[in-house]
Order: sequence, then C-alpha cells, then structure tokens
Amino acid sequence: MQKIMLFTIITIVALATKLSAQEKGSYKHVLDWSYWQSESPKYEMNLEKNPESSDQNIFTIKSVQSKINGFGTLMKTAKTDLYTGKTVKMSGYVKSDDVKSWAGLWMRVDYYDARVLAFDNMQNRPIKGFTDWTKYEIVLFVPKEATSISYGVLLDGTGKVGFKDVKLEVVDDNVPETGSNKGREHKVISFETKAKAIGDQIKKISDDEKKALKIDIEGLDEQVANGSISKERADELKLKKAQEHAANIDIKIAVEEEKLNQLVQDKVDGKVEEENTKKRGGTSIIIGGSNDSIALNGTEINLTSMKVYHGQKDKENRQSKRTTSQFVFAFGANNLVTDKQVANSDFKYLKSHFYEWGFTFNTRILKEDNLLHFKYGMSLMYNNLRATDDRYFEKNGAQTNLVTSAVHLDESRFRNVYIMAPLHLEFDFTKKEIRDNANYFRTHESVRVGLGGYAGFRVKSKQILCFDDASGNDVEQKTKGNFNVNDFNYGLSTYVGYKATSIYLKYDLQPLFENNAVDQNNISLGLRFDFN
Repeated sequence: MQKIMLFTIITIVALATKLSAQEKGSYKHVLDWSYWQSESPKYEMNLEKNPESSDQNIFTIKSVQSKINGFGTLMKTAKTDLYTGKTVKMSGYVKSDDVKSWAGLWMRVDYYDARVLAFDNMQNRPIKGFTDWTKYEIVLFVPKEATSISYGVLLDGTGKVGFKDVKLEVVDDNVPETGSNKGREHKVISFETKAKAIGDQIKKISDDEKKALKIDIEGLDEQVANGSISKERADELKLKKAQEHAANIDIKIAVEEEKLNQLVQDKVDGKVEEENTKKRGGTSIIIGGSNDSIALNGTEINLTSMKVYHGQKDKENRQSKRTTSQFVFAFGANNLVTDKQVANSDFKYLKSHFYEWGFTFNTRILKEDNLLHFKYGMSLMYNNLRATDDRYFEKNGAQTNLVTSAVHLDESRFRNVYIMAPLHLEFDFTKKEIRDNANYFRTHESVRVGLGGYAGFRVKSKQILCFDDASGNDVEQKTKGNFNVNDFNYGLSTYVGYKATSIYLKYDLQPLFENNAVDQNNISLGLRFDFN
C-alpha cells in the first residue's frame, strides 16, 4: 500500500509540471475558412476535391496526435445585414471517420464580443464513430442587436471529419430553434454594455489595421533584403499601404461612431430598453444536487453543499472554476483488522460505525483536461467500536486489553475522534462541454474514482458503558482518557462512485494502540457524499 501511495504522489508531481504550459500559434486559412493552429499542431485542416464532382470542395479536419484534450474547427464569420430579426438555418453534409469523442456543426450569434445572443454546437446530438455523408442542420433566431454570425464544423478529440455544402439560409419563423441558447430568449442588453462594446470595437478596428500595416511593412522589408525590390520602391509602397490602412480605419470607425451616436439618441428618446436588474426571481432551497436553471435574478440556496448562488450565471461560473469546493459526509461500518484479517472480529459488524464530516477543495490539474484533480481538505472523523460478549476496553499500564464485564452490558461503545487532512488524486470522467465555442468544465457529474490517503491527530477517546445496577436502575458510565491510543494517525483511502455518491474504503496504517502486543488497525467501509 505504501508503494501505491508513493506512486500516486510521484504521478501528481509529474502532472503538475504541465500546469503552466501555454500554447502558441496563429490563425491560418483554407480558402475562405479560417482556423487557429498551435505551434505543436493537433489537427490538419485540408481541402480535397470531390471525385464525383470536380467543382465541389470537401474540407477535412483530421487529428495528428494520438490523444487530444481540446477541439479543432474550421469557421467563417458573416455580417448580419441579411439576417437580423429572422430565423436562420445552417445546413451541411458531414462524414466522420473514427471520431472518438464527438463532432458537429456549430453556429453562434454575437453582439460584438460582449454577448452571445444564440448558440448551438450539436453537443446534445453529436456525430460519433464512422458515418457516411449525412445532412445536419442548426436553426437559430438572429436578434436585431446581432452584429455577427460565426459558424463552422468542429472535431473534439481524435478522428477525422469531412464536410461540404455548408450554407446559411433564412427559414420560416415557425421552424423551432435547436440551440440550448436560443435567440428568441436572449436577455436585454443595457445601454452601458452596448456603449462599451462599440467603444471596444472602435479600438479593435484601429489595432487590427495597425497590426496589418506592420505585417505589410515587414513583408516589404523582406523583399528589399532579398533584392526583389529597391528600397525606394519599398518606401513608396509603404506610404501607399499606410494610406490604405488609414482609410480603412476612417471608414470602419465612421460606421461604429454612427451606431454610437444613434444609441445615445435612442437613450435620450427613451427608446433603449433597460435590463431588469432589480426584479428578483425568488429564492429556491435545494437539498442534494440540482441541474435546474435559476430563475432570472433568482437565488438558490443549496443546503447540502452550503452554497448560495445569486443567479444562473453566478452558479455556472463558480461550478466551472479551476478549483471548486465540496461539503463531504460519509458513514458506514467500522472494525479492526487483527492479524491481517477482519473475520471472527471481537466487535459487532453492523453496530460498529464511522462518521465523517468535512470540506474539500477540488483543483483540476491540467488546464484543458477534466480527468485529473487534486482533492484536499479537512474533516472530522468519528470511529466507533462496539465489542461483543459484554466486553470493554481497560487500560493496564502500557497495554490496553479487551476484558469481560462482571455484569451484562446493554451498550459497550469505544469512540475515537480525529481531525484529518485527506489528499486524493481524483479521476473525474465528467465530459467537458463546448459552449459559446469555448471549453466548459464541470465536476461531480459522472463516474469518479479517488486514490490517496489521510493524516491527522486524535482529538479525544471515550468509552460509554450502559448497564443495570443491583437495584435495577439504568446506569450510563462515560470514561474519557487516552486508553494508550496513538495520538497521530494516517492511512490510505479510496472511493468509487457516480456524481455525488461513492463507495468509500479507509484503512489506518497506524495501529490503534501504541504498544499492544498485537497490532490492530482500523478499517472502514461505507458511503461517501461529495456535495458540490
């Protein structure tokens, strides 16, 4: 068991060295489709000719690593001029080849970078495995505030997908939306949010044009260096490029300034609808887990996890953090291992219990992978032993013996209370979500496995004996003392479960008593609840 713990610690340290890794890369293009490619490529993006139709293009996304935590996508961005206030259908044909995780079409409607107004990526109806050419569709409503529509095809994990004939078209408003984030349900955008978004866009236009000018100038300098053009000709072209980009800035910014002026005028005229931030959506009290959305401006009080969420966004943001917290409660059977066995125990199997309460923190080890987590915290542990055959513990010098009572014992309970610091490497098989074209991680939503241990100190020991005296009176005798119990305790523990509930096993490597001739180690088996 000690080797297992050592191996676990080494594995944790090795994985933790990857935490600060930052990917570098750049945007690339396949015809009029764009994609982000890291310097260490995960996917190949290609264009193939359809053997059955020479004028038809087939685009492919193919993984080039055996294991990938993330996704690749080819995408386009369209203006909303033709689509605002209308229902839009994105359709396309997709063929999959050994897709391990999932793939799908995706479409997102944005108000600049400030709000996602509608979104769908087919994660709730994924493309997996091997499939022939099949037509898929996404339908979203484009609100009047929308400034752009981004769409494309994504591959999560490994495999290969091909796609063709992707198009956008306006459909009847009776066609239902497919997205989890529906355009007709989008919230009102405040004047302040709109004004800031337009201001940010004006700055972005200037920065993008300056960046493009810098790239043009560097290209001309390279041509001068390799003798393709003279320095004089390069200076002329640089001046021309500077004038072109300055003109682009003036034209594009003028459009945004007009939008800003109109927004201010609408505000003055009382035409800007305000966000309802004062109206409360009520308070709900939850026991256990809940996947229900919180009402607008509502509050959710989760008694088991001891958390209060002020609105759905607050709940989602806190549950998807790199580090989350849980309230832990566990209980079950408790006994002693004597001579490496629990059989023929001196203690009652069903009436010897353990209880544990505590708080844990759960930190995702890898930035873009939800599998591995550190789980650490503090807990209060009660280990109760009920002896058989009217016996109880008696301290005899350095030894603690189990002796037979002279009277019948209605109750013989020996309790030890500890404060423990548990540490586990947790494998959480909850799949990440891709929402708003970004990875979104949650925990405690699927199968979980924990391996690790605990260490701490004894708070107190107590023995409780209940019996009838010679007059027939009920007597309860409580004795506090150390009973030669080890003050320091440590052990190994593991749990396997689904969502909040797990089967929980603990084994003390430290013997219960300090100097007894025969070592006896506490062992516990029960249920554990991690309320996230």
